[in-house]
Amino acid sequence: MQKAFNVAELPLANKNTQHPEIIDKFISVYQMLNKDNLHLLEDVYRPNIQFQDPLHLVNGLHALTGYFADLYQNVTHIAFDIHAVNLSQDGQQASLFWVMSYCHPKLNKGKIIKVDGTSLLKFDEKIFYHRDYFDAGQMLYQHVPLLGSLINLLKKRLG
Repeated sequence: MQKAFNVAELPLANKNTQHPEIIDKFISVYQMLNKDNLHLLEDVYRPNIQFQDPLHLVNGLHALTGYFADLYQNVTHIAFDIHAVNLSQDGQQASLFWVMSYCHPKLNKGKIIKVDGTSLLKFDEKIFYHRDYFDAGQMLYQHVPLLGSLINLLKKRLG
């Protein structure tokens, strides 16, 4: 079940500024996005979108749709709680701060995993650059059997 919210209520860096329409649309799309409606990506991204996260660099809407199809294939639940939006002075960039919750049957015994992250979006009428920042260990590696135990042991020794 995905969390419902009013995008107009999200905190902004400048309280006198409204979200650009493309940001509201982006947030709405990501609130409903799943493996069966990936065509919605074309509503917010340019055909030549450049997308990057800590795991991949993807160029083009067709490649991005394929990347998401692979990611969402075995996910049984995914939701984004976007808790802040900061706009640049020129209104052509935004940083979104979020927590992603997801379930994958082969990770964390199928239980919910929460990942803190930030997205940097560059846009005009549509988004042409999207970069996600998050801890890949928090998202994936810590939840892989054996590897997760090793990572947690290393964290304890270093911390």
